[in-house]
Amino acid sequence: MSRSEVEPGVGDVAAAMTAVPRGAFLPRPQRRFAAVDLALPIGHHQTCSQPSTVRSMLEQLDVRTGQHVLDVGAGSGWTTALLAWLVGPSGTVVGVELEPELAQWGAGNVAAAGLSWARVERATPGRLGWPREAPYDRILVSAEAGAVPPELEHQLAPGGVMVLPVAGRLLRLRAGAPGEDPEVTGLGQYLFVPLR
Repeated sequence: MSRSEVEPGVGDVAAAMTAVPRGAFLPRPQRRFAAVDLALPIGHHQTCSQPSTVRSMLEQLDVRTGQHVLDVGAGSGWTTALLAWLVGPSGTVVGVELEPELAQWGAGNVAAAGLSWARVERATPGRLGWPREAPYDRILVSAEAGAVPPELEHQLAPGGVMVLPVAGRLLRLRAGAPGEDPEVTGLGQYLFVPLR
């Protein structure tokens, strides 16, 4: 069976990236560059992250079938759709995007991908994440914060994992039991648009 024939929910990042091609989530002028390992502009001073960065983040996030996942900074919806493929139809994914036009476009892109257990919502200005559906098993953040945002950390289930860029470094945070400090691992230097 080829990668493209693998059913959603197998937790295989390479298979997800084959099944959910980046080009469908790019503005028409950028689609010819879909296979290039670069961040590409998608409008409103935002980018679609380079594929190698997305692959690394998803591998570190370790998404499992059936999980409840939050995608912060969903942009064009590509990462939301990849996460949806990884959790499969028994899971759920909520992508949030602050820029209204991008949120609408990203929502349409995810719907067109046929992954009905995922959606993109417009983020509430001044509020991070999507607290009304917390806690989440996994949180992916594709915009850089100055420090780990407590508001997002509180939306993570005990034992859950969040991958996010903080002050130029990519971090993997695993939530402890209630009252315990999280386990934080540095994953190297990365550049992202700022988290607003």
